[in-house]
Amino acid sequence: MKNILKTLVFASLSLLVLGSCKKQENENIDPASIFNLSSKWETPDGTKIQLEDLKGKVLTMVMVYTSCKTACPKLTADMKVIEAKVGHKNPEDLRYVLISIDPKNDTPEKMREFIKNYHLEGKQWLFIRSNEDNTRELANVLAVKYKQISPMEFSHSNIISVFSKDGVLAHQKEGISVDIEGTVNAIKNQLK
Repeated sequence: MKNILKTLVFASLSLLVLGSCKKQENENIDPASIFNLSSKWETPDGTKIQLEDLKGKVLTMVMVYTSCKTACPKLTADMKVIEAKVGHKNPEDLRYVLISIDPKNDTPEKMREFIKNYHLEGKQWLFIRSNEDNTRELANVLAVKYKQISPMEFSHSNIISVFSKDGVLAHQKEGISVDIEGTVNAIKNQLK
């Protein structure tokens, strides 16, 4: 399953890179890197970033939405357990990134409230949102499937992805409260 996910992610990124006529400003970016995505993202404080702004950091990414009452709280808890087990002392080296699959309703205010409620304070935590097209593009790269099933509810994959400092997929775990140790080890290996 992990190899299939890695293949899907690599194929998605390769298509995005090959289909783009824009010449990369930094030609040293790996073709399989998520840093090839040129989408813009908004943080809870209104700052606009691109994924390439995170280059040089190990990224652990998950897609959630703030009004979720089932899987997202559990995925967020998994991310917190992973962070605690990694126990890395330098937050400049890594980011735990939550990506909204509901950018219409996940306003910066709701994102800030989510961060506060789940105690995701610290430089190592980042919550981002973008428009629907950019969100779908990144979801495809992460092999996350989601579908809106009511005005405030989504059905979605439960995947946590780990990326190297160069933005290349290093590990994925699918499911809730599974493969925590494998994910922790993948992050630690990328931090070496």
